[in-house]
Amino acid sequence: MENQRVRIVDIAEELGVSTATVSNVIHGKTKKISDETVKRVQKLLEEKQYIPSMAGILLAQNDSRIIGVVINNHEKYEGHVLEDPYIASALNHLSIEIEQAGYFMMVKTTTKLNDIVKFASMWNLEGMVIIGFCEDEYDDLRNHMRVPFVVYDGYFENEGRICNLIIDNFDGGLQVGRYMKELGHQKALYLSDNAICVDLERYQGFCEGFGKEGTDIWIIPMQKQDRYRFYEERFDQISRYSVAFAASDYYAIDFMQFLMERGIRVPEDISIAGFDDNPICEQVVPSLTSVHQDGKERAREAIAMLKALKQKEVVVLQKKLSVVLVKRNSTAEYNGEK
Repeated sequence: MENQRVRIVDIAEELGVSTATVSNVIHGKTKKISDETVKRVQKLLEEKQYIPSMAGILLAQNDSRIIGVVINNHEKYEGHVLEDPYIASALNHLSIEIEQAGYFMMVKTTTKLNDIVKFASMWNLEGMVIIGFCEDEYDDLRNHMRVPFVVYDGYFENEGRICNLIIDNFDGGLQVGRYMKELGHQKALYLSDNAICVDLERYQGFCEGFGKEGTDIWIIPMQKQDRYRFYEERFDQISRYSVAFAASDYYAIDFMQFLMERGIRVPEDISIAGFDDNPICEQVVPSLTSVHQDGKERAREAIAMLKALKQKEVVVLQKKLSVVLVKRNSTAEYNGEK
């Protein structure tokens, strides 16, 4: 058996006990087993270097103590979803809150709804936090899974065992719009890869604060190579704007890099702002003005909601968290030259 995985049946046969006895010792269920038998089984397990199946152990327990975090591996991430600043920040805050609550975190990325159901069942998850899926997918998921879960930025009717943690996207956009207006800017550009849900709310808020008549929207490609080609084709039009507000920090920094590589100064020629206020905002030059959402608070609320759902307590099915504009060096007063 040196080159083969040791099985429970092998241990049982050598000791002359049942496979159930060996399995119970492995899973810590030893109340009805003599101390002598427990020691014999444990000793042989060590000698044979038996490696238990983690899935088997978890499924044998009533409480796995595992919270699953499922992230939509959307094409816009180009295979680097866990490297995205927003996703990485969210995972960092969740890992801290989950550990402090006495749970373990298991992360899965997928594009398929069915994978979420299999994932929850396979690992006997106690709850899940789901990030990045669309409205119809949440509705379908609710009908196929018993595991309670919390959604980040979902769009659906609040029925069933789902809690939706959203942020005030409209107010975030509103704060940026008002700030740019106060700086004297008159013509703004909004950058997003879509005009629905979260990104639409941010755009609508910006228009409310800045003025819709002075704001244009560009729906940009998700892939960087296509996006830069898109910008190149419209390069002459960029000079019309003194402000660019992007739906995410990633797109804001990406656009800022494109401009600066072509000799356009930020913020002297154009002010740029993003959304989310990820740590990278303070690391780029110039530092990025952005709308801050409290990732720690959101993670804490998510775990509290999951605990309440598990205990069948009454919970608020949708909670909106506030945001605040953080002003940095990528924005400046309008110099009147546009």
